[in-house]
This record gives sequence, structure tokens and C-alpha cells, in this order.
Amino acid sequence: MKKIALMRHVTFYLVLIILNVCTGNIFAQEKEKPWYESISVNGFLSTSYSYNFNKPALNQNQYHVFDNDNNSFKLDVAELLLQKPVSKISDAGFKLDFIAGSSIPRVIASSGLFRDKSGKANDFDVPQAFVSYIAPVGNGLRFDIGKFYTHVGYEQIEGYEGFNNNAGHSFLFGFSEPTTHTGLHIIYPFSDKISGMVMVVNGWDNAVDNNKSKSVGAQLSYSPTEDFQIYANFIGGPEKDNNNTDNRFVYNLSINNKLTQDITCALTFDYGLEQGMLADNSNAKWFGGALYFNFALFEKFNVALRGEVFNDKNGSRTGLNQTLSEITLTPQYKFTPNFILRADVRLDNSNQFIFDKEGLIKKNQLTVLINALYWF
Repeated sequence: MKKIALMRHVTFYLVLIILNVCTGNIFAQEKEKPWYESISVNGFLSTSYSYNFNKPALNQNQYHVFDNDNNSFKLDVAELLLQKPVSKISDAGFKLDFIAGSSIPRVIASSGLFRDKSGKANDFDVPQAFVSYIAPVGNGLRFDIGKFYTHVGYEQIEGYEGFNNNAGHSFLFGFSEPTTHTGLHIIYPFSDKISGMVMVVNGWDNAVDNNKSKSVGAQLSYSPTEDFQIYANFIGGPEKDNNNTDNRFVYNLSINNKLTQDITCALTFDYGLEQGMLADNSNAKWFGGALYFNFALFEKFNVALRGEVFNDKNGSRTGLNQTLSEITLTPQYKFTPNFILRADVRLDNSNQFIFDKEGLIKKNQLTVLINALYWF
């Protein structure tokens, strides 16, 4: 009997110990993580070398966006990204993006923040800095307040969150579309296939507004399958200094389609208009389109191809009434999951004599751009 009683006591205490361990683990799992563990820290680095076969006297690749210095090695951008992502209802978070370098920051720096009164930008910028909250409304109404990248167009600015298949950027990206906005950005997913966005912002690339009116943007996206997406984008509002009535509008349609397991393609179209831009106070217009293909030839090797046409009908975007076109071929090799080497071979054309060739003027220029990317 004593042995039975002893066994009962031992069993009882073993059960207590097991319950204590189990409940302790449950409580430990339910305990919230320290705030700093919910913040992710990521980085991105892009370096390049560009060569122009025209050997321009001013040593510039004309009408190129970031790769505009000829025969020069460059640190395009070094990025440090801090963020607390939001994904579900009642989540709050932020994104803070620091970049430095001799290419990207000099182009995208916003007026009123990292661009001085003369319009000059230096080698540092904060392209994104906003707080986010998903309100408990329907499927979740997301608010972003601060500074963020534009929704207009197909191509993106290289960084940890993504990069294009071509190393250089299109004329549409450089002359038809904005890069960043500062203001309020609202997103609502109507379903798993349809999402809408509206925003009210200071304007194009303005951290501080240059007039008393705001610009309004919108996006409607439709993804019937994982391999096919359509984005209809818009932005409009006054963009001239101290002018609240003359509006600038840009309409963009972008389509992505995965044709096969190894081939993807995309189309993008822009139409822009700005009121009162011409000498007779009439409207300036521009439009264009680009077609993209990406071929995954081997596990680590792919080739991208881009062709585009951009019509600056009144010269309001490039400074000359002209039609620009280009074709870019980009082989790319992925050495590791986080390191890529790629090269653009690009031929630019214009219907005007505008490209510098050793002090003479031609209608085309041929360039090569070698680009290395690393991220963590």
C-alpha cells in the first residue's frame, strides 16, 4: 500500500511539473516580442560603370536618368532601410529609408528637403519616411502618412524592395513621371484580386509644396491570377511655383504577364498634359509606351529586352520638340541569391540632331552600362 501511495504522489507531482512547463511555454509564446525585434534592418548597394561610344565632349550620356556620367565608375546608391511592416488589421508601423551615392540621390531628392534653393541636390536623400496604420474597416483600410515612392509607371528606383530587369531607366521614367510624393496615401483591398488607392500630396517630388493647391493620385489594380496584373494610375494637380490653377495630369496603364515559366513580359503607356505651359498659354502634351521582355535562359542567367518610344510633342519635358526611342538589351547573372552582375547595351535615337559625338551632333548614341547589385 505504501508503494502505491508513493507512486500516486510521484505521479501527481510529475503531472504538476508537466502542466507547469506546458503552461509556461504557452504564456511565453503569447508574450509580446520586445519592440526592437519587430523592426527589420536591410541594406542595398549598387555600383556601375558607363561608357558612351559617341565620346561626347561634355562627357555626359544625354537623356539618361541615373547613368548620365560617361566613362566613369560610380557608387549609384547605398541604402539602409529600417521598417516595421504592417500586414493585418490594427497593425501600426513605419518605413524609414536612407540612401547615399552619386547617382540616385542627386536625381530624386525632393524640393524643400535635400535640394537647396538653387535646385541642386547632394549625395544623400530620404526617399521614404512614413508611418502606417491598418484601420479596422472592412478588409482593412491602410493609411500611409509621410514621404513615399510614386505609384505611377512600371519601372522602380533600385533598392532593397526591388529593381528592374534593365540596369538603366527609360525615357518615360525620367521625363514623363514623378518619383516621390509627400502626403497621405490610402489603400483598400476590395478583394484578393482588386485593390484601390487614393492619395493627397504636395505634388511631384515636393517635400514642401510650391503652391497652395494639392495634387491627387489614384490607382486601381486587378490581378485575376498570380501571373497577370493590370494597374491603372493617375496623378493630377498644379505643379508650377505659386500657380494654383494650371494643372499637370499623367495617366498610366501598366500590364504584367508571365507568358511561360521562363518568359515574362510587360507593357506600359503614359499620357501627360500640362495646362498653360506654352508661349500662347496653351497646353503641353507628351505620351509614350514601352515593352519589356525577360527570358530566364538558365537557372542563374537571364536576358532582358526593353523597347520604347517617347513623344515630347511640345518640348515641355525634354526641352525640345522631339520623339525619342531606345532599345536596351540586358544580360544578367546571379552569382549568389544576393549578388547580381548585369550589363546594358543601349541604343538611343531621336528624330532631331541632339546627341553629342565628339563635339558634333548626331541623332543617336550607343552606350554600355555595367552594374553590380548586392543586398541583405
